[in-house]
Amino acid sequence: MFFIEQFMQWLYNYPILIAMFSFTIGLICMPVVIKIAKVRHFVVKPNKRMSHKGEVPNIGGIDIFMSFILAYLLFEYDQLQNSQYIFIGVFLILMTGFIDDLLVITPGWKMFGELLAGAFLILISDIRLTNLHGFCGIHDIPLISSIFLSFFVFIVIVNSLNLIDGVDGLASGLGIIYSLFFAIYFQQIGEIHLSILAYCLIGSLAVFFIYNVFGHSKRKIFMGDSGSLLLGYMMTLFVFRFCEINASHTDLGIFHSQSAPSVMIALLAVPLFDTMRVMAARIRKHQSPFTADKNHLHHLLLRIGLPHVQVTCVLLCLTVGSIAIGWSLRNLANGYLTAIIFVYCTLYTWIIWLLVKRKERKNLPQETDSKSEN
Repeated sequence: MFFIEQFMQWLYNYPILIAMFSFTIGLICMPVVIKIAKVRHFVVKPNKRMSHKGEVPNIGGIDIFMSFILAYLLFEYDQLQNSQYIFIGVFLILMTGFIDDLLVITPGWKMFGELLAGAFLILISDIRLTNLHGFCGIHDIPLISSIFLSFFVFIVIVNSLNLIDGVDGLASGLGIIYSLFFAIYFQQIGEIHLSILAYCLIGSLAVFFIYNVFGHSKRKIFMGDSGSLLLGYMMTLFVFRFCEINASHTDLGIFHSQSAPSVMIALLAVPLFDTMRVMAARIRKHQSPFTADKNHLHHLLLRIGLPHVQVTCVLLCLTVGSIAIGWSLRNLANGYLTAIIFVYCTLYTWIIWLLVKRKERKNLPQETDSKSEN
């Protein structure tokens, strides 16, 4: 018993090692998940919006969930009573995505599932935004406004990460970067249980990333909505806790952020700005903002001619850049920091569009000559 206690204390001092356990569990479970997916036909076939070949399992979220939960319970079982409703929400949003992957449910039912899962996080677990740190001149938020704002932010984050999942390794790569930021931050300020939660997620996502990016035709697997919605749920949890900790604790030293909401906007800048841009473009064309198209950033980079891995690397690097800006300017006024991040996102999007137009102009003469010969 003494040895176990010493071992657990050692792990709490180096929680990054816990990621190895969730990684190992994920490695063990992944071949089983892939086999079951193929036997049960939980697969996605090639279509006009996907460029893969053959039938690929699309329930990677199940493996992420299993390894993440099992690793967390292995080391944090005594915390289950304090987090049981959070994990009920995790399960509900996982099943919402899983059902959507299999049956393609309507946006209304999908939104209902997301809101139901969010209720366990925001209403029952009482993890929500209660302070805007002076953003738009607002500090403490009344209860009803806090609930509505928290649900709005929850839906925005969940669906932004769902929509960004369009090329190999992108959603999981973003999830690893986000989780690493939160894991290190929570560890440094003494929120060890939140840090362990983030490290468990890192190990689970790392296994999926390897299979999704480097797996050959028989081992390849997609995250599916089950995984991307689960990822969005967990990121919302971390975002809320980050903002609330910085609102209630001013003794964090160099780890305190006076503009926590804007730092979180910087963290999630790539999916948030891309979703906002695409939906605005659809509305401008008198289309539904939820209409599927190929105007996301990853689609534009593919049009330039970059392969999936390079597209993922570009967007991950842009994410690291926005996080670096947000963290280095964490004590700047919220409005100024948000404006800087907006300019940053606008600038790289403009550059990408220039490269797309240049590529299309370069290919146009070849297409014209081909038509003339025919």
